[in-house]
Amino acid sequence: MAQAFGLYTHQRNNRIRSNFLIAGLFLLVYLTTWGLLLVAYGYGGVPYGRSAFSEANQIFLSWFPFVTLATILWVFIGFRMNVALIGAVTGSQGITQAENPKLYRMLENLCISRGLPMPRLAIMQSDALNAFASGVNDKQFTVTVTSGLLAQLDDREVEAVLAHELTHIRNGDVRLMVVAVVIAGVISFVGEMIFRGFGRSRIRMSSDDSKKGNGLAILVGVAVIAISWFLAILIRLSLSRSREYLADAGAVELTKNPDAMISALLKISGRADIDGVPSGVMDMCFENDPDDFADLFSTHPSVTKRVQALIETAGGRMPAMPPHPPKLAERQDLPTMVEESVARGPWSRPPQGPAAG
Repeated sequence: MAQAFGLYTHQRNNRIRSNFLIAGLFLLVYLTTWGLLLVAYGYGGVPYGRSAFSEANQIFLSWFPFVTLATILWVFIGFRMNVALIGAVTGSQGITQAENPKLYRMLENLCISRGLPMPRLAIMQSDALNAFASGVNDKQFTVTVTSGLLAQLDDREVEAVLAHELTHIRNGDVRLMVVAVVIAGVISFVGEMIFRGFGRSRIRMSSDDSKKGNGLAILVGVAVIAISWFLAILIRLSLSRSREYLADAGAVELTKNPDAMISALLKISGRADIDGVPSGVMDMCFENDPDDFADLFSTHPSVTKRVQALIETAGGRMPAMPPHPPKLAERQDLPTMVEESVARGPWSRPPQGPAAG
């Protein structure tokens, strides 16, 4: 991979890496299919003189074109229906310029500054502070924000969040995430159903005297499905995780205000979880709070790392805000002096006391 210089080269190299990861997801579909065949033949048995592995390989080769077409068809359906499906599971509602002219104007100004088509706007009724972009083409692209985010963030912070999501659209991240979530979702669903089935029932070999079961084939098949399941999750996480720094940087490029992005991140941290929303949608959100265990398996870098990157590379400064905002359930109003400081802006200095004497 060529060394990257500048934001646009990073974007290009990131798209190349993501395309390879998407190809890897297709490979995982094939592995999952082969694993299922091994489990089926190991469980159901094969005639004496034949092997469960050879039977599975033979059927897999004959099924290969159909599996490929089925995967492409599934992706096509995901492409066409993703916005409607996401809207259905989140309960978000599209809004017009007349319904929220200020929010519409913020996004429209960002689009005009870079000559980008105006995406749709939607609002999700939730106390959580979050936002996400969806869609795979100019007709579908939609930026959704929660009502909690609009209530808790000021205009420049909301603009930074909108610019972040617009950058995801601009960089092609949203389209690739939709593909990854669609394919990884299939693998995860199949893997989960298989292991739930094994957990609830006892494995019994074929009782047909003319056939023999194969415990090794079952074990290998289950192992292949488990590995595919695990790798699909890791690939999906890496697609989202590696793009957040670029989206933050792109937002700063659009708004010319790294401090607004930093203060937005700090306010949203710990308040981003949206109840009842599938993990695939949370992967696409502005923030997906990492577990306390470690952020190795989180879809987003920690807020601390994102803020640090903005300070080191974009010249941002820390505002006078609590470094660790409380969780949504424990949230209290910020101290008055903090609110006044944020209103003045992170670049301002605290007021000096009266001169002595």
